[in-house]
Amino acid sequence: MTSAAGRESGPADTAPDTSEPGPGPEPRPGRPGRRRLRAAAEWTVVLVIAVLLAAGLRTLVFQPFKIPSTSMVPTLEVGDRILVQKAFFNWHDVHQGDIVVFTHPAADNDCSGPQNTDLVKRVVAVGGQTIYSADGVVYVDGRKLTDSYLPKYDPLGPAIPGASARSPYRVPAGDFYVLGDNREISCDSRYWGPVKGSTVVGKAVLLWWRGHHPEMRGL
Repeated sequence: MTSAAGRESGPADTAPDTSEPGPGPEPRPGRPGRRRLRAAAEWTVVLVIAVLLAAGLRTLVFQPFKIPSTSMVPTLEVGDRILVQKAFFNWHDVHQGDIVVFTHPAADNDCSGPQNTDLVKRVVAVGGQTIYSADGVVYVDGRKLTDSYLPKYDPLGPAIPGASARSPYRVPAGDFYVLGDNREISCDSRYWGPVKGSTVVGKAVLLWWRGHHPEMRGL
């Protein structure tokens, strides 16, 4: 596996969100009426989420998480709050491109952060697919990975270890190869191998808070 020396340090990638959101929305340019309607709609959704979580759905259907690290930038920033689907979720339904939360891999001996916490990464290859990298580009099943969710310039950082065009790595059945969107500094499957489907807690489905205001965006 790749050495994690020089990788991002700090807390784990996700932390159960038990805190309250910060101050309300900051003023935005635009027509006052439209601005008020948008703010009202955003706060309505936030209140609905709060009521559902308070009603006990927090551990049954969705679980809120707060993002404490930069490994998923630009998709998820430090302090973002997301909802992770737990009910009606089956890891067999996870697809390439999904963002998942999973328990800390037992094979992680290099990356910093507590070992008993959950991580969040993006699935780039599922069981049975092959993966390798060349010249900073990731290839899955021999094709350049389509990653429109990343900025035009996004350095890969460490290459996919033990894999090449002639001898790509085949992801074992029931496993997922995951990378952080901030690939240059992310500690992910390049360091501790693929994630077992049985360790996946749920799928991130909604970014609902960013900075000081609601930010409703599907993931």
